[in-house]
Amino acid sequence: MDHTFRRAHRLLKTDEFSSVFHLRNARSNTLFQVYARPNGLSHARLGLVVGKKTAKRANRRNYIKRTVREWFRLHRHELPAVDFVVRSRQAYHRDDYHDAIAALAALFAKLARCRDS
Repeated sequence: MDHTFRRAHRLLKTDEFSSVFHLRNARSNTLFQVYARPNGLSHARLGLVVGKKTAKRANRRNYIKRTVREWFRLHRHELPAVDFVVRSRQAYHRDDYHDAIAALAALFAKLARCRDS
């Protein structure tokens, strides 16, 4: 199974992000807010938003983005053909990694259930 995170699996342009935000199909918890929009492709794509208000230092923002990308890379085969934008609402440390990943997985599962019904 191909577990790479290629350019085709990323949201890169402002218009792509805007179209996902405009649909307003979102779920959230204390750590993340996940927006979703069907994309008409054969695979899921990911966009990330981690602002300075969330984590002031760049290394903390990069850690959050790295962990979300890693989860997406390993689970993208299980996801529907949807554009996802993950917005971080609160910073977390390495000690909270497993809780953060569980929270992220729960949000993606909620969005998948809402899409199927």
